[in-house]
This record gives sequence, C-alpha cells and structure tokens, in this order.
Amino acid sequence: MSRTLLVLMVLTLAACTRHALVTENAMSVNDRYGAVRETVHRGEDDLLSAGLGLAGLRGKPAAFADPVAPTPEELRRRVIHTSWAGIADLGPLGGYGSLYGAVPTVPGREFSMFAWLPGAHSPHRVLVQVPDHFDPKARCLVVAPASGSRGVYGAIALAGAWGLPRGCAVVYTDKGAGSGYFDLDSDTGVALDGTRATRGSTELEFEPANAQATHGVAVKHAHSGDNPEAHWGEQVLQAARFGLAMLDRAFPQAAPFTADNTRIIATGLSNGGGAVLQAAGVDETHLLDGVVALEPNVHVAGHGRALYDYVSEAALLLPCALLAARFDAVPFARIEGKPLPAALARCAHLHASGVIGGATPVAQAQATLELLHAHGWRDETIATAATTTAFDLWRAVAATYASAYLRAPAGAMPCGFGFAALSPSGVPAPADIATRTAWWSDASGIPPGAGVFLLGGLGTGVDASASGSQCLRALWTGDTADAQTLRAAVAATAARLPRAQLPIFIAQGEQDGLLPIEFSSAPYVEALRAAGLDPVYWRVPHAQHFDAFLSLPDFGDRHVPLLPFGYAALDALWAHLQERAVLPSSRRWVTRERGAAPLERGMLGW
Repeated sequence: MSRTLLVLMVLTLAACTRHALVTENAMSVNDRYGAVRETVHRGEDDLLSAGLGLAGLRGKPAAFADPVAPTPEELRRRVIHTSWAGIADLGPLGGYGSLYGAVPTVPGREFSMFAWLPGAHSPHRVLVQVPDHFDPKARCLVVAPASGSRGVYGAIALAGAWGLPRGCAVVYTDKGAGSGYFDLDSDTGVALDGTRATRGSTELEFEPANAQATHGVAVKHAHSGDNPEAHWGEQVLQAARFGLAMLDRAFPQAAPFTADNTRIIATGLSNGGGAVLQAAGVDETHLLDGVVALEPNVHVAGHGRALYDYVSEAALLLPCALLAARFDAVPFARIEGKPLPAALARCAHLHASGVIGGATPVAQAQATLELLHAHGWRDETIATAATTTAFDLWRAVAATYASAYLRAPAGAMPCGFGFAALSPSGVPAPADIATRTAWWSDASGIPPGAGVFLLGGLGTGVDASASGSQCLRALWTGDTADAQTLRAAVAATAARLPRAQLPIFIAQGEQDGLLPIEFSSAPYVEALRAAGLDPVYWRVPHAQHFDAFLSLPDFGDRHVPLLPFGYAALDALWAHLQERAVLPSSRRWVTRERGAAPLERGMLGW
C-alpha cells in the first residue's frame, strides 16, 4: 500500500470519528487527537509571562473582571502566573532575574490540543509555544512535562524560561494529570480554552466515564481510569510528535520538521523529571537528542523505592518521628517551640497499633526515627520533610496516587477518601460558580487547594488522619486484593534504561524532603552505571524540592534553589549538541546556606 493511500485512509477514518489527524509527517496513525486551537500572543501579551514580566509574576494574581465568567485570556494569564509561582523562588532574596534566570518578552503563537494514547480513557493536554524568532534553519524543540500533577504550563519556569528566549519552540504536556477538574454537581469540566463547559457541549480536558457519585469533584490524575504515571514516557514522546506537527503548521514552507532535522531536548522536574526519564527508556525511534531531569520521581525495578512506598510510609510515620529532640529547631516541626498535639497522638496511635515500642512520647519518637533509618531515610531528608508533613502533602499525594493505581472512580476512592468543596460551615457542598471557574487557573492538580478539599479517611480525636494514613500504608504492605493490584500498578511505572548514546543530565538536592535523593535519583544513577551508562549526575547540598518554599521565613535561610542548576545543565547539554563541547563531569557541588541575606553566586558553588 502506498504512503499516500494510507494517509488518505487514516484521514477518512479520523474524520468519521471527529478527531482529525493533525499532520501526515509527525503524528502516529495509532494516536487519537482533538481539534487544534491556535492563538497569537504579542504586544502586551507574550508566551513566557502573558505580559506580566518578572515584576508581575512576583505580585498577586490579577483578579478576573467577571469572577463567574473570566475570558480565556484572563485564565491563561492567571494559570501562567500560578505555574511560575508554584515552581520558582521569585522572592526578593532568591536571586531570580539578577543572579540567574530572566523573564524577557517573547512574542509568538500557541497551539493546543487534547491527545489520547491508544487505549486511554482520558486525554492529556498538549500545548506548543512557537516564538516569533524561531529560526527554521536552526531548529530546536524542548519537550516539557509538568511537574507534580500540575496543568499544562507546569514546566514553564524551567523549559519556557530557558528555551523560548533561545528561539526554541517548547511543547508542554500535563501527562494525564492537570487542573481540569470535573464538577459532578454541575456536570461541567474544562474546555480547550480553559473555560468551563457542560459535558457533551464540547471536548473537555477530563470527564469521568464511570463516576460512582453525583456530588463532589473528580480529578483526572486520580479518576481517569488510566494509571497515567505508567504512561508518562509515552505522553512525552507523543507531545514531541505534536510539537513537530505544529512546527509544520507554523512554517509550512519549511516542512517537514522531523527528529532528523530538529534538535529535541526533553526536560522536567519532579514528576516531570521522572516523565522525561521514562521517555528516554521507551524512545525506540530516537526522537530525543538529550534529557535534563531535576529531582526526578523515578525508580527502576530492583533499584531504590517507588514513590507510593515512601510517601505512604512518610504519611504514617513522620509526624511522630519529627518529635525527636534533634528536630527541635527545624522549621515547621514545632508550633512556638512546642510539639504538635496531633504528632503526640500519632506516636500513641503507632504504639497502640504495635508499629513501634516505647512507653513515652520521647521513646516512641526515637523508635519511629530508628524505623525510618532502617528503611533508608536520612535525618537531613526528614528535617526538610517537616514542611511536607505540616502541609499534609504526604496524605494528599498518597490518596490521589492510590486512587490512580487502583483505577478507582470518583465516589469510590480507597480508604474512604474523596474530593469536594465545602460550605462555610465545613460540610461538603456544591462549589459556587466563581470557585469552580478558577480551578483550571489556580489548582495544582492534587487537592486540597483552590477550594477543593481532601475528605474522608478520618477517624476521631486529635489525630483524625491516623486511620486513613494507616489504611493507605496497608495498601503497600498488606496482602489484600487491592494491595496486590496497587503494587502491580506501581511496578508498571518503573522506568526502563535509556539507550547508551543518549546524553542524560540529572540534578537533585541532597535535602529533597519530598522525593528523597536516597530513594530516587541516586539508585537510578546506580542502575545506569551498573548497565555501563554514564549520566551526568549533579548532587546539590542545601537544595530541597520546592524552590517556591524558599520565600518562607527561616526555611529559605537554610537552602539554595535548584532551578539554576537546571538552567546550567540545559546550557551544557546545548553546548554539547550544538557545538560538540565535552559533557561536564558528575559532581557534588560545594554550596552553602543562603542565610537571611540575598543569594550570592558563591552560595551556589559558582
């Protein structure tokens, strides 16, 4: 069969299913695609900051002119602001814009679409930014999966800030998560332009097909039915193909854009870092020319620990362990110098459940700490994780991921958890129009936040979350049918090793309190080296997971940002690919705490 006839047949079939094939050149005939939306961003609007500039990004998000009916332009500006604020330290002491990084005005065009992998129930949102100064004679494309469970712009502070000023196009994916929450009470979701729409009226970012509830909120990461983490790598590669296709559309006179004539770099941080490493392992057609992963959520079978393992452990044990005297001066470990009552109750709960020994809270905290040490935790990690514990992130992450791994629908999440808005009196209630309208621009992809709360899994007493945390942990350690299903789903998320010729950069802070280096990047690098591969691995003392937390009082004094090392790794990879420069060596940087003064180059070891 000729290629032309094959393409015509595919186009005809796609037209019948209302999902037209985007382009002949780049997109796989096995993939499914929605309509493409193209927008122009010039003048007082731009690609990198929606016209806000660094000063605007440092300020508060702009209010909508009409809170119940914001325009697509207002939503886009606000979601870009949220995406920057959630990743970068833009505070006055952090050095962004003076010591490293910049937010120049970058005019250009955007192309967005919903894309389905073969067999997927729900799409991932993909979006390409093409700067006006893109040079078809020096073709470059940066592929950027979102960090955490954020929306499609979730990597703009890393990939957009580095790639767009350089003249590269940047293609983003929410990798099957994102903030396109579906409101079961109003039967509405998020349309391609970010506005809310009723099910059936247009294509939606997410609409649950099997919800077992008519009230509350359905979240794509938790309720898509797809276990999206197992397909992050495939979504990254599909996004890369979409990026090439949109370059064909943007510059038809210079088409085709292919992996052979376009430099393609994948970069991401946190879950985005794990996604690009997953992509490297399944890149059988050699789409990617290089990968830069920061603080990646990654594990290889037989190396390190899977995310759910240590997150569910942390949710259960860290509140008690942080009562140990060595953490007395750690930010967020105490309230006005006193132990948290819920933490004391957690120690008592663990003792009563037979998890730990010890007759007093002091002995119980020490026993819990020793248990964590035996499982590989370091004190430096535990100290930084006091923030994650205080913000109850462990439980929120574990509940969301458990639901995804078990493919549980809204209304039937494990351990009795669920997501919903609350009334002023604190009981579940339908979200008001203004609240649900702002979910796409304001939410992080994992409740609580933006007016959506994590409900259920609660017992009684001062430490009401203990029973739910214990239930989530039992899904990893137990032998029930659900536990076996969950562990099998987690096994499907393990990364494969990349091809030997692919340049890989990995950078992680040694004090990462969310994805501890001892469980994630370090064992992954060990697996690569055991297979004869030679990644560039940068360990960064005094760096932790959330650069955005560095503006918090006292906490930022103890750390340095990781983002500048991401930019440096991208610079080094670019020099290697474009100028044949020698790759830098793996190293442990010599850094020092920022203190209460502004960040200086010497603090980064530069």
